[in-house]
Amino acid sequence: MEFKAYFSEASATPGRAGDPPFPYRERLALEPWPDLLEVPTGLGKTAAVVLAWAWKRGWRPGGRRVSPSADTPRRLVYCLPMRVLVEQTQRECKRWLRKLGANGDAGQGRVSVQVLMGGSEDLKEPVWAEHPEEDHILIGTQDMLLSRALMRGYGMSRYQWPVHFAMLHNDAMWVFDEVQLMGPGLITSAQMDAFRRSLGCATNRRSLWMSATLNHDWMQTVDFDTASLAVLGLSETEKQCKEVRKRRESVKPLLPSPVSWTTAGKPAALSYLAALAEKMAAAHRPGSTTLAILNTVERAQELRAQLEKHYALLGKPMKGVETAAPVAAAVKPPEILLIHSRFRAHERAEQSTKLSAPTDVAGPGRIIVATQAIEAGVDISARVLFTELAPYASLVQRFGRCNRYGEFNETADAQVFWLDISDFKPYTAEQIDAARAQLVPLSSAAPATLPPVTAKAPLHAVLRRKDFLDLFNTEADLSGFDVDIAQYIRDADDADVFLFWRALDGATEDQPAALRDELCRAGLGAAKKLLDRLETGEIMVRDTLARKWATPNPKGLRLRPGMTLMLKASVGGYTPQLGLAPESKAPVPVVSALVKESLNEEAIDDDHRSLQRFAVPLPRHLADVESEARALCKSLDVALGTAVIGAARWHDVGKAHEAFDTMLRAAHLQGCGHDLGAGQWAKSGCDVDPQTGALRKTRRPRYATQTGGKEVTRLHFRHELASALAWLAHHDDKPDANLIAYLIAAHHGKLRMSLRALPGETEAPDQRLFARGVWAGDVLPEVRFEDGQTVPQTPLQLDLMQLGEGAQGPSWTTRTQGLLKEHGPFRLAWLESLVRIADWRATRAEQEAGRHV
Repeated sequence: MEFKAYFSEASATPGRAGDPPFPYRERLALEPWPDLLEVPTGLGKTAAVVLAWAWKRGWRPGGRRVSPSADTPRRLVYCLPMRVLVEQTQRECKRWLRKLGANGDAGQGRVSVQVLMGGSEDLKEPVWAEHPEEDHILIGTQDMLLSRALMRGYGMSRYQWPVHFAMLHNDAMWVFDEVQLMGPGLITSAQMDAFRRSLGCATNRRSLWMSATLNHDWMQTVDFDTASLAVLGLSETEKQCKEVRKRRESVKPLLPSPVSWTTAGKPAALSYLAALAEKMAAAHRPGSTTLAILNTVERAQELRAQLEKHYALLGKPMKGVETAAPVAAAVKPPEILLIHSRFRAHERAEQSTKLSAPTDVAGPGRIIVATQAIEAGVDISARVLFTELAPYASLVQRFGRCNRYGEFNETADAQVFWLDISDFKPYTAEQIDAARAQLVPLSSAAPATLPPVTAKAPLHAVLRRKDFLDLFNTEADLSGFDVDIAQYIRDADDADVFLFWRALDGATEDQPAALRDELCRAGLGAAKKLLDRLETGEIMVRDTLARKWATPNPKGLRLRPGMTLMLKASVGGYTPQLGLAPESKAPVPVVSALVKESLNEEAIDDDHRSLQRFAVPLPRHLADVESEARALCKSLDVALGTAVIGAARWHDVGKAHEAFDTMLRAAHLQGCGHDLGAGQWAKSGCDVDPQTGALRKTRRPRYATQTGGKEVTRLHFRHELASALAWLAHHDDKPDANLIAYLIAAHHGKLRMSLRALPGETEAPDQRLFARGVWAGDVLPEVRFEDGQTVPQTPLQLDLMQLGEGAQGPSWTTRTQGLLKEHGPFRLAWLESLVRIADWRATRAEQEAGRHV
C-alpha cells in the first residue's frame, strides 16, 4: 500500500473522502526523520507527524503490522504549549487510528492514546506504562510533560515520577508543537535532547520541533548545536501546488484597527473593550466565525461581557440574559465562546466540542473571544480576526486562524485587524514595539507575504547537566520541599498552580485528591489574589507525610508551581462561564459526580498494592514477579536483564519482616474476619469497602513489632529497604550487587538515591541506627523461594546509611551516585521501572486469577 492511499484512508471523515497528503507529508513518512519541521500554518502538521509515525511503526489498515522502522520509537510524546489543544489532539489521533483499525486500550496490542494532565488519574499506577513493549501516543502540555521529564511531575504522585521519567526518555519520540510559544521550555527541550545524546538511553530516542515561525538561534545552547539539525520544509515545487498556494497565498488584508488602547488605567481599558465589542458585532456576518485574540484572561472575560451587553441592548439576548426589548423573530444572535487556559477540564470539554464543530453557514454564526490559548494548533478558520499586538512570531500564528484554508479567497471578504495596546503584559514593551514596527508597512497577512521571524532569542534559565543529574534524586529536602523546576518550564509570569473546589460541609480528612475534571490552572498572581481574600480553613494543602489535609493561613502560604490546592466551594473564585475569576464570590459548582472514585495521594508508608482482594503467599508472588521480569526483558531485549530479573526475584523478601507481617495479618483479619494462616505472605485479602464493594486503598497500615514485651509501632516502615539490606548481606561482593540492591529498594519509588530516617519515626533502642521503620539488628526470618532456594535468617545492618566507609563498606549515597555515573539517569530509571512493571503485572494477574486462602 502506498502512503498516499494510507493517509487518505486515515483522514477520511463520514460523508467525505480523505485528502491526499501534501508532498511534505509523504516525505516525512518515507524519508528519515528530520529534527525540525518548518511548514506554514494550515497545512496539517499534526496529521503529518502522527500518521508518519504510525506508518513507520508498521501500522497498516485493519491493524495489520509490518516491521517497524528502526529509527522510530514506540512512544510518541506530543508536547503542546497550551492546554486547550490537548483534547483536540487526542480526539484527532484516536479518529485517525480508528480508521486504520489500530487504536485500542493499553494491553490490547494496539496503539493507545493517553493524556497526561494531572489529577487523581495520575496518582495511581499508569496502566499504559505496564506495557512498555506496546505503541503509545502520550499527549500533554509542556508543564505536565517537561516536569515529568525532569523527575518532578506536576499534579501526580511523586512515587510515579521515576516511571514517567523512564518512559518519556527511553524508546520515546518527542514532538514539540508550536515552539514559539514554549518560552524557557524550548531551551529545556533542546537541553534534554543533548543530555539523552551524551548520557545515553537504554533504547532509541528522537526529538522533532515544529513551527511555522521558528528562528533556529532560539534553540542554540551550550550543550545543543543547531548547525547539524536536519530541516524539512516545503520545496519550491510544493509551494506551487494548487492547494498549497490556496493556503499560503490566502486573501486576508491586514489593517490597524480604528479601536486601540493607548491610555493606561481601568476606565480606558473598559472603554477600549466596549468599543471593540461594537466593532466586532458590526464586522460579524451570519454563518461565519469572528475571532478576537487578547493577551490576558481578564480582558478576554471582560470583552465577552461587553459583547453580551451589546446584543442584549440590541434586543438580541444571549442565552441566559433576560431583556424586555423585542427580539426579531428571524434574527438570532451569534453564539459567543470564551476560550482560555483557566477553565476546568469539565467545562473545557464542552468548549472543545463547540470549537471543533463546523460553523452552520445558514445560522447566525459565532464569535470567539480567546487568549493565546487558541493561537496555535486549534483547527478553526475565522472570516474576521481581531488581535492585540504580541511578539511577531505569535502574530504570525494568530493570522493563521483567519481564512486558514483559503475558503474566503473567492469572496475576498476575510479581514485581519491588529489592535494597538498600552498594556504589554505578559510581553515586554520591546517585543510589542518591534511587532508594531513590522506590521505597519504590511498590507497582507497571507503566509507567503509575511517576512521571516528574526527576533533574537529571549533570555531564559538554562538547565545544566549537573542540575539535571541532581533532579534524579526524588527525596524532598529536610523542609519537605523539592527543587523548583518552574524556571525551566515556563516564564515566571506564566507559572501555574492547580486549584479545585469541594463542598467541604464536614471534615476534610477523608477528601480524596482532585479528579482531572476538577482541576483549574491558575497563574501565581491570580492564585495569590484569590488567597488574599480567604481565611484559614477555606483552603487546604495535602500533607502526604501526615496523610491529611493541612489548613494553612492563606495569606502566608508560599505558592510553588505545580502545587495543588483544595478550596471551599462557598468562597468562589471560579464560574463555569468565565473560568478562573479570583474576585467572584459566587459559590463554585462542584464537579461531584465522580469525586467518590478519586484516590488520595499516596503516602510514604502506603502499601495499597499489598492490600488486595485475594491473599497471595510470598514465595508465589516472588516467582510471579521474576517470571514477568524475565518475559519483559526478553520482549524488550533489555541489556542488564539479569539484574532486573535478580531484583524481581528478591524484591519482596523484606515482607517476611515482623513489622510487615503484623500489618498484613491485621489487615486480613479486619477485612476477612479470619486469620491469614501459617507461612509468609505478600498480599493480604479482602481489603474491600463493605458499602461500595470497591477495593479500599486509603486505609493507613500499621506496622508493629514486639520489643521488650511491648508492641512498638514502626512508623514509615518500608519492606523494600529490608529486602535490599538482605540482598546486600548475602551478595555484596558479587557483580552488579549495588545495581540489584538499588532496583530492589526503588521498586515502589519511595527509597532511591538517599537513605535517612523520616520525621515521626520511632527511635530504635540502645542508640541503634534506624531508617524507614527498619532498626539495625532486626533479624529477617528465613525465606524460601518457590523453587526451593532459601535465604537464611538474616540480621539487617544500617551502617551504609552513614556517609563514608563503614562496617558495610561504601555508604548508600556513594553506591547510588556510582550507579548514576556508570549507567546514566535514563538507563537507570529504565531498569528501575522494569522491576516495578513486573511487580504490577504479577499483582494484576494474581488478583485476576483469584489466588486466595
